[in-house]
Amino acid sequence: MLATRPSAPATYADIEALPANMVGQILFGALHAHPRPAPKHTRAASRMGAQLDGPFDRGRDGPGGWIILDEPELHLGTHVVVPDIAGWQRERMPILPETAYFDVVPNWICEVLSPSTAKIDRTDKLAIYAEFKVAHCWYVDPSARTLEVFTLVDGKWQLSATYKDADEVTAPPFEAHTFPLDVLWADVPSGSD
Repeated sequence: MLATRPSAPATYADIEALPANMVGQILFGALHAHPRPAPKHTRAASRMGAQLDGPFDRGRDGPGGWIILDEPELHLGTHVVVPDIAGWQRERMPILPETAYFDVVPNWICEVLSPSTAKIDRTDKLAIYAEFKVAHCWYVDPSARTLEVFTLVDGKWQLSATYKDADEVTAPPFEAHTFPLDVLWADVPSGSD
């Protein structure tokens, strides 16, 4: 289900006019705004980034070759999209842009689902990611303690794998690294991983 197209498309000025505690996105011409994420959402996103940073961004105990970033603002055509985490293979984006946004399509995105964002994450944003050929999409649900892994195949999203609770995660495009899913959950002490 895609957003109803407004009579006058939202502009970047609409995003700039939002209060500082709000995240704004323009999807199919409609402005979507939601507050900054709750602590368990932030924890899951931060810990996911930490799991991937060493082996993939910095090449420590892994192959390297990626740039992994939290909450990048993506300008994809007329859409302004802010995934929780995104990753680019370095051959696609060898250096970071000087702009405050990215117009290079990432290879991978991760959305951490919350009640206020799950609907657009699973519909409008997923359609945009497919349109711009993002190859991999992960959904983390901190409340359900799950990870869903999707791969874009011939323009359609296919579920590649699912994980729950403390399952060991080895998933595309990051199969070279395995980590326990429970490192993402807010009530699991940091020293347990």
